[in-house]
Amino acid sequence: MVGLLEALPPTGALLGIAGAAVAGGVSRGFSGFGAALVFVPLASAAVGPRTAVPVLALMECLACLVFLPNAWRHAARGEVAAMSAGAICAVPLGALILASSDPVALRWVMTGLVFVAVAVLASGLRYRGGASVPLTLGVGAAGGLMSGTAMLGGVPPAVFWLGRDAPAVVVRANMNLYFAILTVAVTAAFLWRGLVGTQTVWFALAAAPAYGAGLRAGALLFARSSETGFRLAGIALILVAAVLGMPLWDALTGR
Repeated sequence: MVGLLEALPPTGALLGIAGAAVAGGVSRGFSGFGAALVFVPLASAAVGPRTAVPVLALMECLACLVFLPNAWRHAARGEVAAMSAGAICAVPLGALILASSDPVALRWVMTGLVFVAVAVLASGLRYRGGASVPLTLGVGAAGGLMSGTAMLGGVPPAVFWLGRDAPAVVVRANMNLYFAILTVAVTAAFLWRGLVGTQTVWFALAAAPAYGAGLRAGALLFARSSETGFRLAGIALILVAAVLGMPLWDALTGR
């Protein structure tokens, strides 16, 4: 017990990651995806990406359990299986990149990926072709690589599935089932690379209530928003998070 208490992170870091969890939860609850796009840049400014990314993975393990029953009923399970297979194969490579990269450089890369995601969402670009197995595997591999390095694995499948003709309930179920499978793979890869330690667990425990509150707040905001307001607010939230998470502000925060 004494050892666990000695490993308790500084109060400032705990508050910083809890604040990031609220913002990430609001994004996920409001838009249905994008928790990593908001949480990782903000939390990385407080504790660095090697801690922030595994913390989100731990929180997502619990969040995915909530969505899993409904996702299993409505998802196109064969398509999700192919997507997940490609992702799982690429996750270890992403985790290796996370474990061996310079933290500041990795934060710049993650920020760049977030800006790319914002550009895609703002442009309205969607994939509208067929879902061949090789293509689905490739999209999943891109998602797995991005998940292993920065928990950004939802971007490729979101762009892919949102452009299809499937009902919204199926698209949402596909994403939730994909995230459930991928989160297990990502967490296992992080454990394999030694990226989950006592401090990671402390941060996850501190951030989980804030994440839950953010999910609830985001859902309430979504229920009261128009379609146009929903899209603009979601893009603006991700863009602000990317800007605030840039290493440019480290001198102001003492990092």
